[in-house]
Amino acid sequence: MKPRKIPQRKCVACQEMMPKKELIRIVRSPAGDILIDLTGKKPGRGAYLCGKVGCFKLAKKSKAFERALKVPVSADIYDRLEQDFIKVEDEFQANKEFQGDDEDGG
Repeated sequence: MKPRKIPQRKCVACQEMMPKKELIRIVRSPAGDILIDLTGKKPGRGAYLCGKVGCFKLAKKSKAFERALKVPVSADIYDRLEQDFIKVEDEFQANKEFQGDDEDGG
């Protein structure tokens, strides 16, 4: 049996290619809301980001979300996303470690 292909995505800040499950997705919903999507399955246009606050700050400074989501992103949305990002960062890292343990078990 062929090994399954792991989907790769690029962090909008550091431009590093990584497996999709190791990145946090920021999504612009069809209604125009911009929010964090930890499931990776919400409908809308997505931008991927490493689970590091430094990458988030770089994306904010370089306006990477505006380019990736193809809409202007206001400062208050960046501030709200930053607060949400800090909240979910620990949860995301814990899930990533849990999934890694799960895959090793085989």
